[in-house]
Amino acid sequence: MFTGIIQSKGDIKEILSSREGARLKINTNALDLSDSKVGDSIAVDGVCLTVTQLSGDGFTADVSNETLACTTFSGLKQEQEVNLEKSLRANQGIDGHLVSGHVDGIGSVSSVEKDGDSVRIQIEAQNDIVKYIAKKGSICINGVSLTVNRVVKNIFDVNIVPHTLSATTLADLSLNSNVNLEIDQIARYVERLLSQNEE
Repeated sequence: MFTGIIQSKGDIKEILSSREGARLKINTNALDLSDSKVGDSIAVDGVCLTVTQLSGDGFTADVSNETLACTTFSGLKQEQEVNLEKSLRANQGIDGHLVSGHVDGIGSVSSVEKDGDSVRIQIEAQNDIVKYIAKKGSICINGVSLTVNRVVKNIFDVNIVPHTLSATTLADLSLNSNVNLEIDQIARYVERLLSQNEE
């Protein structure tokens, strides 16, 4: 589990592709890995990855073909910056919202506009995802916990405050950028409960 509060920006050091998927070597920069070990989970742009190797400046993780197909990882490039968050510890507070690191789908940026000191970003989502997104609800975009401003048909928008712009890669988003989306887990369970009542 994660919180959607990014702890550091890292960058892709190496991408090794194969028929089975890909292996990523990631520089973690300011992220402290002194308490991390092989087998731990680290969210990379909102995707939960398992550490297979630790090095002095980062870690290695394997990515399945399923993950490549369901996330923006198929378009990753060497030296690309990514958002990083270590998994939630039992004694850690939750400042964002509970995030699983299991991406529900890919959204596309349809607008980026200045809004005072913030930036307002509109994102188009698929029907099977947007139905779970609600005004003032939570959404995870590239691993970042954000509040939804409004939803109109297949498009929702969020505001990115200056701190989040500097602490994450969201400042790099532009028109038609693809992003990883994870809906609020509560919405999933509510739908499941309602569907059971209808059976």
